[in-house]
Amino acid sequence: METAGKPRALAQQCRTADIELIDRFTDALWVENGLSENTCAAYRRDLYSLAAWLAGRSQPLAKAGAAELLAFLAERYRSGRAARSSARLLSSLRRFYRYLVREGRRQDDPTANIDSPKPDRPLPHTLSETEIEALLAAPDVTQAVGLRDRAMLELLYACGLRVSELVSLDTDRVNLVQGVVRVLGKGNKERLVPAGDEAVHWLQRYCEQARPQLLRGQGSPRLFVSRKTGSITRQAFWYRLRAYAVRSGIRGHLSPHTLRHAFATHLVNHGADLRVVQMLLGHSDLSTTQIYTHVARERLRQIHREHHPRG
Repeated sequence: METAGKPRALAQQCRTADIELIDRFTDALWVENGLSENTCAAYRRDLYSLAAWLAGRSQPLAKAGAAELLAFLAERYRSGRAARSSARLLSSLRRFYRYLVREGRRQDDPTANIDSPKPDRPLPHTLSETEIEALLAAPDVTQAVGLRDRAMLELLYACGLRVSELVSLDTDRVNLVQGVVRVLGKGNKERLVPAGDEAVHWLQRYCEQARPQLLRGQGSPRLFVSRKTGSITRQAFWYRLRAYAVRSGIRGHLSPHTLRHAFATHLVNHGADLRVVQMLLGHSDLSTTQIYTHVARERLRQIHREHHPRG
């Protein structure tokens, strides 16, 4: 395999035997696992950085122990490297030392008892309640397509749906009398989500006025349809959402998932129990839902900074 892209500055600091060992390892990855050159190059960079660090301590790469690896990882962390970067680096080291054990070059794996650092999880981008109101009011509801889009936005925000759940929703899964939606989520898990009066109102208007116009006498099991009578695609809805965001003056990144984040964040802000939010979102693990408590706290800090005289 070609070794173009080798980080020369690091390689110059490495022992020749270590460079040869790393290259044999990445060649094996390329041949046996069919990994791309970019992936193999990433492994080389990680291992060259460790080999250069060990060379400064007169330690061969193949003989490094857990103490040296932990010291190397700790030094990188202190230098400001993100936990996610350290986790990826440790993954490279694990694969390398397992390769050495498999090849009989050493008896033990020094990474076996090293825990991966938990990656820093970025807070999800969300919208304020004022921004949501502006976004929901953006479609032109005098047009069939605009009325459909208003109903889609209302339902997306009212139920915290994933965009795939929204566009694949069939008419028989929506009960406008009871105001509930049966959502088929990830892993074919079904959940019952209340839609709320406002979303039900716009869904009724859409079903009575806009949907028949869009279908033009044709039939479709899908709740939300396009002018071509097929269900609207995720990509088409994302494109229309971006146009409405511009129209309503919302700047920055916005996707259908942003409304799902807003749904959960606003519920938590108004005192909803976290396990209820978990059920409504269809999360299998409460730890996934807990991110919204951090969003709520960060929003409180922001309000304090902006409005308190000593913020």
